[in-house]
Amino acid sequence: MSSATGCDGCRNADANNFSIPFTMAFQPIVDVEAGTIWGYESLVRGVAGESAFQVLSQLTPENRYAFDQACRVKAIELAGAKLADPTAKLSINFLPNAVYEPKACIRATLGAASKAHFDTSRLMFEFTENERMEDVSHIRHIVAEYKRMGFTTALDDFGAGYAGLALLAQFQTDLIKIDMVLVRGIASSPAKQAIVAGIVGIARQLGITVLGEGVETEAELLMLRSAGIRLIQGYYFAKPMIETFQTMAEVTRKAA
Repeated sequence: MSSATGCDGCRNADANNFSIPFTMAFQPIVDVEAGTIWGYESLVRGVAGESAFQVLSQLTPENRYAFDQACRVKAIELAGAKLADPTAKLSINFLPNAVYEPKACIRATLGAASKAHFDTSRLMFEFTENERMEDVSHIRHIVAEYKRMGFTTALDDFGAGYAGLALLAQFQTDLIKIDMVLVRGIASSPAKQAIVAGIVGIARQLGITVLGEGVETEAELLMLRSAGIRLIQGYYFAKPMIETFQTMAEVTRKAA
C-alpha cells in the first residue's frame, strides 16, 4: 500500500476502459416535513442510457476497485459542476469490499471534492449491493473512519437480503434506508406496517435517521409519514435523471 496515492487495489485497472462507458444519474431525496430536497443519490448508468445492471455486469475482481473509485469521482465532479443547492447532500453508493483501508482509499474522493469545491461534510456513503458482508469488523472500521472524517453513512436495502437487524447490531450508520420490498403495498399490509414501525422505533433508540425508498404511491407516502419517516425517495417524486439534479419545484410538479 502506498500512503501517497492509496492502495494498489484502487489502481488495479482502468475503470473507464469498459465496453459500456458510464456516467451518473441522480435521484432526489425529499424531506417531506420541511418541503425541501435533502439530498441526491448518485446511481451509475451508461452514457447512452444503459441500466445500472448492464454497467455493473462488466465488473470483475480485477476492475471493481478502480470502478468504485471512478464512480465516486464522477459523482462529485458532476455535483460540483451542476448541483446548485449549497446544502443538499450527495449520496454515493460504494462496494464495501472495494475499500482496503478507508484512509488510503478515500484519497481520490477527497481530491475530487477539493477540485470541485464540494464540501465533504455533504457526502453520504451508502453500503451498496444486497451482498453478504463477510468481514463485519472491516465494515465496522470503514463506518467508524468515515464518521470520523465527517461523512454521513447509510445502510441501504434495510429489511431485505443481508442488510438487517443482525448487521445493525454490529455497527450503526447515521441513516438506514428501508428497502422497497417493505414499502411496496404497505398501506394494505398490517404486517409491513408493524415491521416498519418496529424499525423506526429501534432506529430512534439508536439515534439513527430512517429513509423510505422506492415510494411510488401517495398511499405509501402517507403510511411512511404516519410511521414518523420524513425522508422519502422514489418514483412518486422523481425518477433518476442522467447528469441532472432536479429541483424541488420540478419534483413537486411531478408528484402533484
